[in-house]
Amino acid sequence: MLSKKQVRYLRSLANTLNSKYQIGKNEITPQTIELLDNALTAHELIKVSLNKSVADFKDEIASTLVEELHCELIQIIGGVIVLFRKNLKDGKIHIPNI
Repeated sequence: MLSKKQVRYLRSLANTLNSKYQIGKNEITPQTIELLDNALTAHELIKVSLNKSVADFKDEIASTLVEELHCELIQIIGGVIVLFRKNLKDGKIHIPNI
């Protein structure tokens, strides 16, 4: 569990990221979960954009992703979900102990 200051720090890092992953009308498939799992392993902090057709269900989609990927929800803003999962073997992001 991350503290509020740690989440704020990760949000500031996410501002510079581009959204490389998108969830569309097919919603969440096993292939989507596998793709995002690999992305979290490689990058630790990712942005996932939601298509306008599923933007109304962003809270449900975010909770499903957190549950399936065992990650932390950093932020939902507009149609973008920011997720974080620490890579214990090869961590790239150092979170200060605030």
